[in-house]
Amino acid sequence: MTVDGRVTGEIGAGLLLLAGFTAADTPDAVDWMADKIATLRIFGDEAGKMNLSLGDVGGAVLVVSQFTLYGDAAKGRRPSFIDAAPPAIAVPLYQRFVEAFRVRGHPVATGEFGAMMSVELVNDGPVTLVLER
Repeated sequence: MTVDGRVTGEIGAGLLLLAGFTAADTPDAVDWMADKIATLRIFGDEAGKMNLSLGDVGGAVLVVSQFTLYGDAAKGRRPSFIDAAPPAIAVPLYQRFVEAFRVRGHPVATGEFGAMMSVELVNDGPVTLVLER
């Protein structure tokens, strides 16, 4: 992950998490989401079955703030981002989300909230999930 040509965060094996928040999101929902992600059995075991969690594989997380996840392009030609939480709400939720992984003992890297970021990804699998609560 780079911002203005400088590396702001990088990980080896683990998860790239694109995190978006709405004004209706709560700290409890953020905690639930972090716990759910940390314990999902989505990594392959010795038989190749999705049976291992982030902790089982010693994985890290790269958390990227992504308000555009709540873009609505149903009408017109330009997406509306009215459902995305404003920074005053989103920043504390984002910080709590990042900290939730740290307190669970997972290495965490991040970008910079609100910055134009370049994200490089080697998608091993690929496994892509959308989680909402």
